[in-house]
Amino acid sequence: MYFSVQQPRFSRRPIVHTGLGWDQFLSNVVHTASQSAPVYSQDEGAFYLVLDLPGISKDKLSISIDSAAIRLQTKEGAPRSYRVAYEFPTEIDANLSEAKLENGVLRLKLAKKAPVDKSVALEIQ
Repeated sequence: MYFSVQQPRFSRRPIVHTGLGWDQFLSNVVHTASQSAPVYSQDEGAFYLVLDLPGISKDKLSISIDSAAIRLQTKEGAPRSYRVAYEFPTEIDANLSEAKLENGVLRLKLAKKAPVDKSVALEIQ
């Protein structure tokens, strides 16, 4: 019996130059990775939202609350551009809400606005 032993073949793929510098490449990788879905939860009194915002400092981030919507966007001069809006099922109380940015992680506690009873009792005559 005769067995033939063949040498393994390694294919070499050519290195393709993308035209991007190392900094641009890393920025694109981080930007793509940062597009992950936010972590969302809620309880009786608040909505909780956790977002990854690597490289963004608190002075370069703007958060605005309008009724039941929240908008986050980076300001001019930020190392990365970030702009997103979320709408919630009930209104948000901006005075009781909190935002904390630490180590590239934004944690939002968005207090639910207590419903106001606007009913008026009508006296029966």
